[in-house]
This record gives sequence, C-alpha cells and structure tokens, in this order.
Amino acid sequence: MATIACLGWGSLVWDPRELPIQQTWFEDGPLIRVEFARQSNDGRLTLVLEKTALPVRCLWAAMDTADLQVSREALRMREGIPSKNQLTHIGSWSKNEPSPESIIELPTWAASRNIQHVVWTALPAKFDAIERTPTSEEVVNYLDSLTGVKRSNAERYVRFTPKQIDTLFRRQIEATLHWSAQDARH
Repeated sequence: MATIACLGWGSLVWDPRELPIQQTWFEDGPLIRVEFARQSNDGRLTLVLEKTALPVRCLWAAMDTADLQVSREALRMREGIPSKNQLTHIGSWSKNEPSPESIIELPTWAASRNIQHVVWTALPAKFDAIERTPTSEEVVNYLDSLTGVKRSNAERYVRFTPKQIDTLFRRQIEATLHWSAQDARH
C-alpha cells in the first residue's frame, strides 16, 4: 500500500477539519521555501510557497488513503479551492519525479520515510488583488492597518503558525507587531 504524505506549514496543521490524515503532524518534513505572501478575504496573510524565501522545515502527516487522486481532492476541499484550479493550486509529487522548485530534496526526504506520494497546497502569492509577492514592509504595514475581526483573524494565523516556520516576514511581524508564536492547542 502506498504511503501518501500531506505537507503543512499553516492553518492546515492546527485546523485540518475533515482532511483524512492520521492524527500526528510530524515536525521533520522537507525543507520548503514559504512566506506570508497571500492576502485572504478574511484579512489573513497566509503562507504560500515562494521560490525566493529562505528554507524552513515544514510539517507532514500521513494521509488515511493510499489513493493520490483522493488525497488531492480531499486537500482541495479542505482548502476551499475551486475544482477548476485543482491542477494548479494542489501540488503533488510521486516517487521517481524530480523535486519541485520550492520543496528542497523532496525525493530524498520521501525515500527516507518510505513515502511514495506527497500532496501540498500550491496557492500563489497574492497581494493587492494581483499575483505578486509583497515586501516585508508591505506585509507589516498591511497587518498593522487591519482592525476588528480582520485583525484578529490575521493575528491568530500568524501566532498559530508552527514556530519552526521561522520566515523573514514572520521575524518582521514579531519585531514590529509583537505577534509571537503560540501553541494553537492552548
């Protein structure tokens, strides 16, 4: 039976909802290039793969299914991605394929854990309603400008992001807004 891993670095880790994963998120995932670079409608600035970001170690969980398409579809549903965008916004890798640009040495990592397939969220960066990566100054200014529920949503997302996702933008957010990491289980 094929083992399928789901990579996580943001809300998927503390709020998997109906995603069919086994209970544990392991902290020894592959190195990824990720940054707080996607504005959401609810005010959050979410983490997305970003090829210029410094590498950090992501988390991973084993899927409760051995079918790659079922895993992709389950992740698409959890992330609220329209069906028409599944091929571009849900990433996947299978044994013997090259490593994706933003996930470093994925084949070596997967082989060491006997994982045959990997899935992840592959939403692009988006800032000011266009696909682009903001600067750290833009990120901090945007977050600081939020009020009410939007600010609460954004702060919760940053604070609950696993501490090991120590990105450049996160450091700027913590230094300026003092939104330090918190364990989502408390």
